Amino acid sequence: MIKEELSLSEVADILGVSKETLRRWDTAGKLVSQRNDENNYRFYKKDQLKQFEQAQFLFKSKWSDESKVCNNIYTVLELFAGAGGMALGLEKAGLKSVLLNEIDSHACKTLRKNRPEWNVVEGDVSKVDFTPYRNSVDVLAGGFPCQAFSYAGKKLGFEDTRGTLFFEFARAVKEVNPKVLLAENVRGLLNHDDGRTLDTIKNIITDLGYTLFEPRVLKAIFYKVPQKRERLIIVAIRNDLANGIDYEWPSSYNKVLTLKDALKKGELYDSDVPESEGQKYPKRKAEILSMVPPGGYWRDLPEDIQKEYMLKSYYLGGGKTGMARRLSWDEPSLTLTCAPAQKQTERCHPEETRPLTVREYARIQTFPDDWIFEGPISAKYKQIGNAVPVNLSFAVGKSVVHLLEKINKIST
Repeated sequence: MIKEELSLSEVADILGVSKETLRRWDTAGKLVSQRNDENNYRFYKKDQLKQFEQAQFLFKSKWSDESKVCNNIYTVLELFAGAGGMALGLEKAGLKSVLLNEIDSHACKTLRKNRPEWNVVEGDVSKVDFTPYRNSVDVLAGGFPCQAFSYAGKKLGFEDTRGTLFFEFARAVKEVNPKVLLAENVRGLLNHDDGRTLDTIKNIITDLGYTLFEPRVLKAIFYKVPQKRERLIIVAIRNDLANGIDYEWPSSYNKVLTLKDALKKGELYDSDVPESEGQKYPKRKAEILSMVPPGGYWRDLPEDIQKEYMLKSYYLGGGKTGMARRLSWDEPSLTLTCAPAQKQTERCHPEETRPLTVREYARIQTFPDDWIFEGPISAKYKQIGNAVPVNLSFAVGKSVVHLLEKINKIST
């Protein structure tokens, strides 16, 4: 259950605002924090947050009810499957995989290693024929990479996306004719090309004969994922099944988990994170990062060290908050990238001066400890960094299964 008292950082994450914004609200009287008499620790009472929609969403959690296992077997065909983050979550929600397509050879080895029974089709999606699955798949899913589309507005529709990977996703829809579409992408797709890219996608989904539910950005921290990651989720239902059917977005988990929940024994994992390989910092970089406090970044360094580390970036605008960044035990992790030691996107361990290890990365994405990643270490980080968090996929998968249950009831 949600605690009765919440810290500044927890409230910032729940409301989707910065700590600085909360401090301004405090001064302005919009949301006044409480103070601990002993250490002047700033916190908020749970009741203070009820005025905010984001907090209400968390407080009204139906996670446990929605997790009840469904007896019916539904099937999913997935494109751009990566290392299996989405597939594993959908499997956990009760969706049986019939085919997973992925072009990256290391990711395919990962999928085969962990699920030998899965039908993993390795190679370019444009070379895959999906017609054998026509009218036999419940859900077509995938996180297609987003390239710029060539037009604005609704002109030639489907054909205008030729040469993009969304064209292949749309082609698969035409060939398979699934009951439900499930697509995920980065939050940036909302505003990509001034919103024209998403408009194109929405128009084509409509042209393909599907009723689209308005896409929504889901925050992973609301779905039992200890990471500040956001994904745009797109769900649509085939027109002939859509009459009288509404889609209910997944309910949140009942609390926000932190890095401690990911790496230490607790409600997320029944043991501390196992040891594994990980990248290392060069000597001078380690010396500099050792000066950064938990939750801090380059601005917490002495000014002369800031200039040394940031070089020309020191004099440019913008917060550059990912640089020389050390994570904190008491907050969710920042969004993981494909390279934890890269200067622009540091993800330094909260206590030790080193990048996160492969297994630490995997836990922050809520992969189980027995999920093995194949390939060189750089490929492992890339696979994990690109993945959909397993628990976020599970939450969305549950909601899609409930949608399929509604379809079943009406059509039988």
